[in-house]
Amino acid sequence: MINWKVILSIAKTHLLTKIKSTATATLGVTFGIGAYITLVSFMTGLNTMLDDLILNQTPHIHIYNEIEPSSQQPIARYKQFEDAFNVVHSVKPKESQLKIHNALPILNYLKKDANVKGATPQLRAQIFYLSGSIELGGNLVGVDIMEEIRLSNIRDNIVEGSPEALKNNDNGVLLGSGLAKKMSLSVGDRVQISTVSGAIFPLKIVGIYQSGIAEIDNIQSFANLKTVQRILGKAKNYITDINIKLFDIGKAAFMAVRLEKQYGIKATDINEANAQFETGSNIRNLITYAVSITLLIVAGFGIYNILNMLIYEKMKDIAILKATGFSGKDVQLIFMSQAMLIGTVGGVFGLLVGFGLSVVIDNTPFNTEALPTITTYPVNFNLGYYLIGIAFALLSTFIAGYLPSNKARKIDPVRIIRGT
Repeated sequence: MINWKVILSIAKTHLLTKIKSTATATLGVTFGIGAYITLVSFMTGLNTMLDDLILNQTPHIHIYNEIEPSSQQPIARYKQFEDAFNVVHSVKPKESQLKIHNALPILNYLKKDANVKGATPQLRAQIFYLSGSIELGGNLVGVDIMEEIRLSNIRDNIVEGSPEALKNNDNGVLLGSGLAKKMSLSVGDRVQISTVSGAIFPLKIVGIYQSGIAEIDNIQSFANLKTVQRILGKAKNYITDINIKLFDIGKAAFMAVRLEKQYGIKATDINEANAQFETGSNIRNLITYAVSITLLIVAGFGIYNILNMLIYEKMKDIAILKATGFSGKDVQLIFMSQAMLIGTVGGVFGLLVGFGLSVVIDNTPFNTEALPTITTYPVNFNLGYYLIGIAFALLSTFIAGYLPSNKARKIDPVRIIRGT
């Protein structure tokens, strides 16, 4: 029967008599785990922020009418050419409306779907922003602003004014921050817009919108859906886009295909719309985890080297232990206990170091005009990373301790005592 009290007592004595080696091994684990926690928390927090910046502004499914060339050209209608190989150059897009046919019934259907969290109508209009002698091309998007607030993070991107002010003002506009800066406009000012047909309408700026993406902020603004319909002279059922948010984003691709077949319209899911961004995000995460695991492996090799040297220094002690009745298994457990003690203490301190550094980073000021709502560096305090850290600390020290302890188990005490 194993006497754990005696084994742990001997292991403790060995560790304390070689306090420098013990401290070095423990610090190796501490800084390895600490660096892992700090790096993975900061990098995944940064990746999450970048993902949210793009993906929160992207619907899970985007429904619209896509302008594309006609699949059947006039020559194909002549029977005398049906068996011939026809080549048509400079194919032009077919004449089609931008509006979604039966948009309101589609919206009602989607809102009753159990998988749909919400569906919002939009009307996108190509316009010119006029301010004195300045004339800038851009987009005016008609939205149901309160529904957009419920389904996305658009409220966080309103740096001046409020969405409620837009809801309560039929002639209000949330102006893009890039546009406001170029035209020297602020909340309360008026901006004139001109449609492609030449009609001019004055709108009151009730807020400034900043997405963090300059290409959007320099051209895009938001107004109430009925305001844009009135500006374009369209009926209340004139809608060019429908954005859908689902409870389960994993169902977006399947549902997009079903909606295309069901209504004969273009439906793009979030994975298709952001394929390149998703690839970049996956690569960043892969690099983060690869570097983090490397840090943990380096710490494990450090423990192995120190325990290996400790066994060589304790050869005579091992011989004496075996000569006094300790079995090879007992000797192995002594050194394994040393490794696990180092791993446990070093791992716990490593978690504390990692958490402390993460808190410091999380409270470090981070100010940029591109991201007005972000005031400090993003950090992901995911409990899973801490569990992985302590688990790897124990696993690496177990493996690092097993190899040299197995060698100690096989040492012949007679040869050591004789000095051979």
